[in-house]
Amino acid sequence: MKRLYLLAFTAFLTFASAQGELFIYNWTDYTNPELIEKFEAETGISVTLDTYDTNETLLAKLKSGAAGYDIIVPSHNFVPIFISEGLLEPINASELPGYENLDERWKSPEWDEGNVYTIPWQWGTTSFTINTEQYTGPADSLALLFEPPAELQGQIGMFNSPDEVMAMAQIYLGLPACNESTDDMRKVQDLLVAQKPFVKLYSSENIYERMAAGEVLAHQQWNGSAMRARAENPAVQYVFPKEGVVTWMDNLAVAAGAPNKDNAIKFIEFMMQPENAGLQSNFARYANGIAGSEEFMDAELTSAPELGIPEGVPARFTPACSAAAIELQDRVWTRIKQ
Repeated sequence: MKRLYLLAFTAFLTFASAQGELFIYNWTDYTNPELIEKFEAETGISVTLDTYDTNETLLAKLKSGAAGYDIIVPSHNFVPIFISEGLLEPINASELPGYENLDERWKSPEWDEGNVYTIPWQWGTTSFTINTEQYTGPADSLALLFEPPAELQGQIGMFNSPDEVMAMAQIYLGLPACNESTDDMRKVQDLLVAQKPFVKLYSSENIYERMAAGEVLAHQQWNGSAMRARAENPAVQYVFPKEGVVTWMDNLAVAAGAPNKDNAIKFIEFMMQPENAGLQSNFARYANGIAGSEEFMDAELTSAPELGIPEGVPARFTPACSAAAIELQDRVWTRIKQ
C-alpha cells in the first residue's frame, strides 16, 4: 500500500512539474489576480508576474537582453518597433483556438497584419482627470493640464513616458503625431518646459490611487484607471477635452526566446475566451477585443462615462513613430527631465 501511495504521489509531482511555468511582464496594476488564479487552476501552470510602467521601459528591458519573460503587453504603436527589433516570437494567432472570438475590427490590425505576433488585450483612451471638489471651473480643454489655472498649479501629475506625454501635447498644439519637424517639436518642448513648474510629479504608476486620495488635483490618465479612481472618490472626473483624446490598444505577445512559449500560447488561447476577457475588463475597467465578453462584464461598464467618447471629441489612434520622430521625442524628454 505504501509503495502504491509513493508511486501515485510521484506521478502527481511529475504531472504538476510537467505543467511548467509562465512569466508575464505586464503594465503595473493591469492584471486581474483572479484571472491568474483561474488560469493556474485550469492548466496547472504556475504564473509569475512582473510589472513595468511605460512602453519605453519594456522596450529597454528586452533590448538589454533580459531573458526569462514569456508574455509581454506592448501598446499598438510599439508593436512594429518590437517586430523590427526581433523582440517578438510569431504566434500565428489566426490558427489558434479562440481566434474566431476576436472582434472583426481587431483582426489583422495595421500594426500587426494577420495577427502574426499579437492579439488584443485591452483598449481605451488617454486624457486626464480632475478633482471637481477642488476645482469647480470648466473642464473641457487640455489647457487645464498644460497651462493650468492658479488653483491647479503644483498639483498636476503627468505620465513618466515621452511617448504618451508628447502625444497629448501635440494634440493640444494641433500638431501631427510622431512629428519629425524640429520646429514643431521645439513648440512641444517650450510648452512642457513652461508646464514643468506646475507638475508635482511624473509617474505612470499608482495613478488612480493618487487621484482618489487627493494627492494631486489633476493627472494625465487612462480612462479605465479614471473609472477606478471615481469608484473610490466620486469627485474624480475623466475629461474629454475639445482638442481630443489619444486612443490605444495594448496587445498580448510572446517575447523572443521565451523559455515557456507553449505555455504562453496556452495563455493567449485562454484570453481569447469571452469569459476570461470579461473577467479582465471587470478588474482593469477597460474594453477588450473579444466578441461576446460583454455577457461576462459588469453592467456598469456599458454605461460608464469614462468608456464612451462623446460626439464631437476627436480621437487619435497614435501611429508607430519613425526613428527620427523618436529621437526628437527623446531629446525633448531629456530637456524636460533635467
